Amino acid sequence: MDMKNIINIRIAFALMLSLAMVGCKRTSSSNQSRATGWKINDKNGGFQYNTNFKEQETSPGLVFVEGGTFTMGKVQDDPMHDWNNTPSQQHVQSFYMDETEVTNKMYLEYLDWLKRVYPPDDPNFKLVYQSALPDTLVWRNRLGYSEMMTENYLRHPGYGEYPVVGVSWIQAVDFASWRTDRVNELYLEQAGFLKRDARVTDVNADANFNTDTYINSPSSTYGGNAEILEGGKRRQQTDADGNPINVYAKRESGIISPEYRLPSEVEWEYAALGLNELRNYNTIRGRKKYPWSGQYTRSGKRKTRGDQLANFKQGKGDYGGIAGWSDDGADITNKVKSYLPNDFGIYDMAGNVAEWVADVYRPIVDDEFNDFNYYRGNVYTKNAINEDGTVKVVTTEDIVYDTLSNGQVVPRNLPGTILQVPINGEDAYLRTNFDASDNRNFRDGDRRSSRYYTDNFDEDEDGSNTKQMYNSPRHEVTVDSTGAIVRNIDKSNNRTSLINDNVRVYKGGSWKDRAYWIDPAQRRYFPQDMATDYIGFRCAMSRVGSKSRGSNKTRH
Repeated sequence: MDMKNIINIRIAFALMLSLAMVGCKRTSSSNQSRATGWKINDKNGGFQYNTNFKEQETSPGLVFVEGGTFTMGKVQDDPMHDWNNTPSQQHVQSFYMDETEVTNKMYLEYLDWLKRVYPPDDPNFKLVYQSALPDTLVWRNRLGYSEMMTENYLRHPGYGEYPVVGVSWIQAVDFASWRTDRVNELYLEQAGFLKRDARVTDVNADANFNTDTYINSPSSTYGGNAEILEGGKRRQQTDADGNPINVYAKRESGIISPEYRLPSEVEWEYAALGLNELRNYNTIRGRKKYPWSGQYTRSGKRKTRGDQLANFKQGKGDYGGIAGWSDDGADITNKVKSYLPNDFGIYDMAGNVAEWVADVYRPIVDDEFNDFNYYRGNVYTKNAINEDGTVKVVTTEDIVYDTLSNGQVVPRNLPGTILQVPINGEDAYLRTNFDASDNRNFRDGDRRSSRYYTDNFDEDEDGSNTKQMYNSPRHEVTVDSTGAIVRNIDKSNNRTSLINDNVRVYKGGSWKDRAYWIDPAQRRYFPQDMATDYIGFRCAMSRVGSKSRGSNKTRH
């Protein structure tokens, strides 16, 4: 082959390589659709998408927890023989968990907002603020003096960084919803979509921010106040005809954060164990009894040798040791972050206060049906739709109040939120993954899982099937013709269980519990509308996108 042919071949190869590179560049452009070739984020309009999104921002107060597989349940001896936490292999998706329990100061911020936006002296809202107040009477003991705690624990600044107690599961869920809205409201303001400081100066009962309303009907947020919705610092964009575009943020923008919520039981237990410190490459070597390594509750380090690693009851009549040499530095609850965090950087997952989790309690974790993000308590709803096809946004006149089993009256919805209704048979028609709205008693309390499975009656929505299986007390609260609440307590001696669809799991030990209960595998339950002086809570948040953060996408 002569030199001329060689040169021609090299030139042809170079041209082919250049064309291939150009082709790759065109198809991999982040602002050009691989589906249609159309331009994304065109200044003249069309499909808009955040092509510069890297990963989820860690929201206030949270710590990242990378998910994985682990053994949930009791992996130690079981002296109590409860048989309600037999081990099962579960997998948890990555998520975020509050660094500490929700404190009194954090909860007081919530109460302050409610009081300003829904003033209790307004007859329309007199029960909104009242329903959110923690039950400070939980500190009372018929044979103990505790009025100081009743009067001071929630509001005195000396207890500001102590975990809030006296909060029911329902109140904890409401706090998490409020927190979601306030954080997203701030994010949207910082991104220039909302008027600066409107979240403080311009809100009231009929004009406030709700995340779901903003996503589904943004022009209805803040009562439709355009000055707030369009008064942000963000430069107004227009299409070729001069019409405004991208006025509102969407899910696609990546600005709006997922919701704060209570952690599921499996998430809480996984986060509490912090098994990463036992990892050797791709294997967990050994097992943990507590959030820290080792089989003992006392520190073995030279400087702190003998000190307790958590706040719990030491023994009969001993809540913290002797004066001048306290074992755990507390007699009731203690300030958050008083003890070392676990391997995830999360504080007080053992002791101080036990914590509500999202799950409805059942003695059995049904790992035969599901072993991925296990959670019992799903109640599927949908947005209520007006006749004109728009979503139904709740107004002051639409507030519905529920009367709980203890007689407390609480709002089911608040102005500015979207009315939720249960899904129906049409929504679930021919679906294979669910067929009902309320799934709290699925495979453990519904007709098909009970001895009445052959009886010819329909599944109901009031939980009577669960009561047939577990035979729990049937207290009734009614309102008479004068508006007075009538409480009818079930005094029957034929009840065999306290389990029903309205009792929730709480995890971890507290200042009032012995060391047995600070094992993350232990589980107990309590009515969702009641509170104690030893149960608090913390929030969690799901992670969107990759399992790992940063460049640690596989091994690390």
